Amino acid sequence: MSAPETSVPSNVMLPDDEHNQRLINYVHPPHWVNPTPTGRYNLVVIGGGTAGLVTAAIAAGLGAKVALIERHLMGGDCLNVGCVPSKALIRASRAWADVWRGEEFGIHFSGGPKEDFPAVMTRMRTLRAQLSRTDSAQRFTGLGVDVYLGQAQFTSAQTVQVDDATLDFAKAAICTGARASAPSISGLQEAGYLTNETIFSLTELPARLAIIGAGPIGCELAQAFARFGSQVYLIEAMHGIMPNEDRDAAEIVEQVMIRDGVTLYCCGKELTIQNTEAGKRLTGGSHGRTYDITVDEILVGAGRKPNVDGLGLEAAGVEYDKTGVTVNDQLRTTNPNVYAAGDICSRYKFTHAADAMAQIVIQNALFPHPFGLGAARVSSLVIPWATYTDPEIAHVGLYEAEAKDKGHKVETFTHRLDEVDRAVLDGESEGFAKVHVEAGTDRILGATIVAAHAGDLINELTLAMKAGLGLKTLASTIHPYPTQGEVVKKVANAWRKTTFTARQKSILSKWYAWTRT
Repeated sequence: MSAPETSVPSNVMLPDDEHNQRLINYVHPPHWVNPTPTGRYNLVVIGGGTAGLVTAAIAAGLGAKVALIERHLMGGDCLNVGCVPSKALIRASRAWADVWRGEEFGIHFSGGPKEDFPAVMTRMRTLRAQLSRTDSAQRFTGLGVDVYLGQAQFTSAQTVQVDDATLDFAKAAICTGARASAPSISGLQEAGYLTNETIFSLTELPARLAIIGAGPIGCELAQAFARFGSQVYLIEAMHGIMPNEDRDAAEIVEQVMIRDGVTLYCCGKELTIQNTEAGKRLTGGSHGRTYDITVDEILVGAGRKPNVDGLGLEAAGVEYDKTGVTVNDQLRTTNPNVYAAGDICSRYKFTHAADAMAQIVIQNALFPHPFGLGAARVSSLVIPWATYTDPEIAHVGLYEAEAKDKGHKVETFTHRLDEVDRAVLDGESEGFAKVHVEAGTDRILGATIVAAHAGDLINELTLAMKAGLGLKTLASTIHPYPTQGEVVKKVANAWRKTTFTARQKSILSKWYAWTRT
């Protein structure tokens, strides 16, 4: 038996309170003793984030002998420094925004509400600790998984070393994920900065916050901290926010964020940073004009770096590059006995994508598929995603430009949220549903929804695409009234109206006229 060498970085799980202690006791128990390997494992999983946990749990449930190795915190980014803490903050920021909108709903405050940012962070840590039990080392041991805490390193094509133990495997899965990376900006390292791995350790609200990168992470946290009361400056080298999103969708969210108090500096690439007595000074250009701002904290939300360091991939014959581990459509690496899943090898860096990829690894690694026949493939996945701003943006499938580039003839149908009764009644009428179809058919190529609950609403369209159902089916599906989900049926109805031609109407009009005689 061996004790793990690695420990929890001191700058991540702060403050050292009862909630973070409870979390650590679940996901990296301080006195954990690694098991002693006995014989060959059917599957060794490296990395205890979403991809690794799902892979290990399913494999053990099937009866396989499974080892799971994690050097840091089980649950990975999602639980500890990603989805879970960020959504807790977003929910709190929406509550704060609703309070300030109270008069619209007949609520009046004398003297205004009392705001408490430290309480927001305490709530986040409490809920994170509560949810961490699901990803705990103890739970996975109970599922029949041998849990090793420590640094994994391949020593050959079919062996992995963790501390002083050598694990022999028939198959292995690399699920080590990715971490925040910082762009090359003059003075950034000297000034110091936060990432998603450290911002959730804040206990006091920064009065002035600069966020570099207007992708999903940057936008979600920019809006949240602006609603908490920070003066937020959002800096993006490209045009607007979320440059890779549908422009109509991004522009709606951008206007809401500006209304919430976010100052956007985009279309500028010359940024320099320096420490001053007044704070961290950022100077740069935006739309041909210079800005000069001073802030208390900088958050970097631009870019991710794959976790390949220290794995000994060369010894295993596993190829990789700056984007991560190289895999084929079956998620097999250049070592036929080693697979990969999640952020370490995927362009879709989402928890739900990692979950889906883990299931592909299980099917392909543990069940024989002669000559690849019947193997599960990543290309078969229909992966939606959402950015949890207010309103949210959700997307599935192809964007219009992508579809045209692939040779599709595209027809686009859109329905606005301010034409959906429930959205109007809820005061959440900014947004739309947009669906792209193959011209002349009802086949869905892609869809974007901007709405308060877009991440939920996109599921119906994702299911339709996965099942091969078109807008005809959605148009004939009964939706409860009044719900915001009606927007999906209404956009399908917009398509259906185009199928009723003027010629058909003329024929029917003549028929009805004849029947009246």
